[in-house]
Amino acid sequence: MREVLVRRDDNWKKLQQYILDEREQIEVRGPSRQPIWGERREYTWYVRDGFFVRSPVRFNGVDISEAERRKYEAGYLRRAQERDRRAGQPPASAPQPATGERQEPDALPAVDGLLKQVREPQFVSSAYFLRFKFEAGKYALVGREKLLDREVMRIEYYPAELYTPRQQRRMAREHDPKDPRDAEIQRMLNKVAVVTLWIEPASHQIVKYTFDNIDFDFLPARWLVRLDTVRASMTMNQPFPDVWLPQELEFHVAADFASGRVDVRWSVAYYDYREPEVTTRIRSSSQR
Repeated sequence: MREVLVRRDDNWKKLQQYILDEREQIEVRGPSRQPIWGERREYTWYVRDGFFVRSPVRFNGVDISEAERRKYEAGYLRRAQERDRRAGQPPASAPQPATGERQEPDALPAVDGLLKQVREPQFVSSAYFLRFKFEAGKYALVGREKLLDREVMRIEYYPAELYTPRQQRRMAREHDPKDPRDAEIQRMLNKVAVVTLWIEPASHQIVKYTFDNIDFDFLPARWLVRLDTVRASMTMNQPFPDVWLPQELEFHVAADFASGRVDVRWSVAYYDYREPEVTTRIRSSSQR
């Protein structure tokens, strides 16, 4: 498991340039599975000024305008540079056009330079949403299975300190350590939490994992709402030889109210990883 955790973050820099697409969906369904609300957003990720930038393409079927796209990208790039600055890496300055030349305003996004960012991009960090430290002796090999046409080992982890003051600080959660009821709820949440991992043994790579809270009968206010399901999963894929990158994330929460059951699903798919083929049109001052 130590080797698996070391390999957890070392894939995204193996290729210095690649592009991928993202599709984010959320839907809320009420009693009888009737849709209440939903949203679908599509993005493209590419390298700009040495940083992975998330570029909006389409929201709920409506194409994003060029001005809105560029504004979103500029803000995203600033935030990525600031994250790296806090990590000890000075932000890269944007390249300027040569004198007497300008880039066409409708030119394709430039995929330029090699990766400079230190911290992982969002599409990598979101895949490892459970960034806890494994506790020795709390996980066990269940057996061998086949996943994504690969022989993998299935491991179940039964955490005792997943919901603790230290872990909650890591995951930006609030709690009252002096409240005995809060402490008891934390203990019970640890007791019913199960993390299942599928690991490719040759490369020590996490191929998939799921997080489940299997029983919530101890929670208060069950007369008002009964939490039935909390499940999250992440699946990796190998879009390039020996390079593992996120493929899909999914969260599902289901609760029973007096009026009926409510299901909330949020999913993100990362797909169509490819190496960039960039064309940029340049017009000199003599062509104006």
